[in-house]
Amino acid sequence: MAGQQFQYDDSGNTFFYFLTSFVGLIVIPATYYLWPRDQNAEQIRLKNIRKVYGRCMWYRLRLLKPQPNIIPTIKKIVLLAGWALFLFLVYKVSKTDREYQEYNPYEVLNLDPGATVTEIKKQYRLLSLKYHPDKGGDEVMFMRIAKAYAALTDEESRKNWEEFGNPDGPQATSFGIALPAWIVDQKNSILVLLVYGLAFMVILPVVVGSWWYRSIRYSGDQILIRTTQIYTYFVYKTRNMDMKRLIMVLTGASEFDPQYNKDATSRPTDNILIPQLIREIGSINLKKNEPPLTCPYSLKARVLLLSHLARMKIPETLEEDQQFMLKKCPALLQEMVNVICQLIIMARSREEREFRAPTLASLENCMKLSQMAVQGLQQFKSPLLQLPHIEEDNLRRVSNHKKYKIKTIQDLVSLKEADRHYLLHFLEDEKYEEVMAVLGSFPHVTMDIKSQVLDDEDSNNITVGSLVTVLVKLTRQTMAEVFEKEQSICAAEEQPAEDVQGDTNRNRTKGGWQQKSKGPKKTTKSKKKKTVKKKAIPVPLSQAKQQKQKQANGVIGSEAVVKEDEEEVSDKGSDSEEEETNRDSQSEKEDGSDRDSDREQDEKQNKDDEAEWQELQQSIQRKERALLETKSKITHPVYSLYFPEEKQEWWWLYIADRKEQTLISMPYHVCTLKDTEEVELKFPAPGKPGNYQYTVFLRSDSYMGLDQIKPLKDMLGGGEINVREKHQSVSSHTCPNQDQTRNLVGSS
Repeated sequence: MAGQQFQYDDSGNTFFYFLTSFVGLIVIPATYYLWPRDQNAEQIRLKNIRKVYGRCMWYRLRLLKPQPNIIPTIKKIVLLAGWALFLFLVYKVSKTDREYQEYNPYEVLNLDPGATVTEIKKQYRLLSLKYHPDKGGDEVMFMRIAKAYAALTDEESRKNWEEFGNPDGPQATSFGIALPAWIVDQKNSILVLLVYGLAFMVILPVVVGSWWYRSIRYSGDQILIRTTQIYTYFVYKTRNMDMKRLIMVLTGASEFDPQYNKDATSRPTDNILIPQLIREIGSINLKKNEPPLTCPYSLKARVLLLSHLARMKIPETLEEDQQFMLKKCPALLQEMVNVICQLIIMARSREEREFRAPTLASLENCMKLSQMAVQGLQQFKSPLLQLPHIEEDNLRRVSNHKKYKIKTIQDLVSLKEADRHYLLHFLEDEKYEEVMAVLGSFPHVTMDIKSQVLDDEDSNNITVGSLVTVLVKLTRQTMAEVFEKEQSICAAEEQPAEDVQGDTNRNRTKGGWQQKSKGPKKTTKSKKKKTVKKKAIPVPLSQAKQQKQKQANGVIGSEAVVKEDEEEVSDKGSDSEEEETNRDSQSEKEDGSDRDSDREQDEKQNKDDEAEWQELQQSIQRKERALLETKSKITHPVYSLYFPEEKQEWWWLYIADRKEQTLISMPYHVCTLKDTEEVELKFPAPGKPGNYQYTVFLRSDSYMGLDQIKPLKDMLGGGEINVREKHQSVSSHTCPNQDQTRNLVGSS
């Protein structure tokens, strides 16, 4: 009777299956993650960007890094040895696989399936003469031949083979344990227990414990918990931090303390070199006794940071320490931004007056300090010093020029080629070309802002307590691309007429940036002048009434046009006698037109509801894509002359009230802006009705002078956010008066 049988693998065949799977699960992922990158690809990338980034410190340090490294070679040897072991095990498994195939007597006798009895007997005689033990043959092979012959000729054996797969009938099911028999042998029991105890009771607890001890000291952003506590204490203590105080708090991080970070170093020569740098820098607030801000490690980090911002030459023994400190600054400043935002949220959630939130200036100073640390510039230095070959001595020729007065990067980009070459005439041709290449690689980001209320019945009005969603679409281009487009637009708009040539000659000194911003304003002014000079055209009274209703609903936003239309209608009504005699018929037409307008408004409301539903669905889809997609944080390398590590372009995006100096939405760290990026900013509407002036800020964490500021407009395009009570919200079926229309539209 068939049963079950468990046994250890004496032959070792089953163990090969287990070992092959185990080695494969280790070798395949390890090859994907640990195989050294191709050094040639990195060298090709560095060669391609040499024209722009050749003078950056991080680029020169990358080239000076020693090329022969034994670690990639060791990795390759270990991985190749693992693959060799894996292939050997696969080969062993393929050889032992035939033992587990289904029993087939025709294969044993070397016959084709369906052979006749005569052919079977004839083949059996030939094989028995060859493998019979009495004649020097193989006994095992002879037993297999006899068993196969019986399975094909004997009726009972053939029936057992067809039904159970074996001529002898049902066999016991065998389960092999994938361990060799010598492991459970009594002779080896002490050795096995010793290895087991050493692996699972000593090595594993030590590895897990050391990993856990290191992990609990760091936050999710790999910042020491102690550093976060230090920042929280001093940010809460100093509500409004200026730049000097911020530098003190920043350099008090435990990442610079050798006691908590083994990578931080302290040398005996620091006691001599650091006081010398302090005398060169000047006052660095040494009088206050505020540990750990006055500890030696914090003082050293502060002096190195201040010397970097001043672009001072420091001794070679301190250069390595300065590079280590600068590499930590962007992550530490991001942690400080997070701490400030958390304290602001805590202050808003609590009703206690004693808990004061940090100011908006403290938050913005953190962002400015990140730009300063990456570019190696002090706070009020010119952004033009980020470019190569422009120093303090020749900067005056650029910024104090009588004709151009260049102050920002955008001013220099907006100049025409001839004017820019004339302004930078002190540079040689090669240096000028390098400056232009670097200037063209600088980013120019545009913001497309759209505000909406998705969770309210009336999405076109912001009511008290509603959740406002601001969708910001960021488009990143280079300065060279923007300049080329503006030059082509300006060239296309030029006309051969004399008056047009005169206007263009007047504006020729102004660049494409200024022409683009002032172009639409001139066209609107010309349109307004033309509409004032036009004569009144007779219009039916019903149409005039519809125009008034559209004006009240916010379609026409200026009061001058409203008064002008009213005067036209009144003049028309006094001049035409036929309209006075047919007022009754016109009133009936007005009733019909009112019904039609109500139907149109209903259809418009339905379309608005559908559009709002689609926007809500798109918002949900964007959130799902953000959760599922993992975008790379490698965007574009930053041009930084004095930063020791390759930095990627990242940005902060937030909404603030510049008048009240308050933060409206928490900063969103945009780390994936390569070409375009969509970001949702949400904030609750104020608790009191009124008009609020909010501004959307886009600040770089790497470049100075490239920040973008744009006012946040309401749903109807006004220059202010108008918040009203819920019971005062205007529905689409009512017609508000002119005062309500003025509040809806806002000041442009």
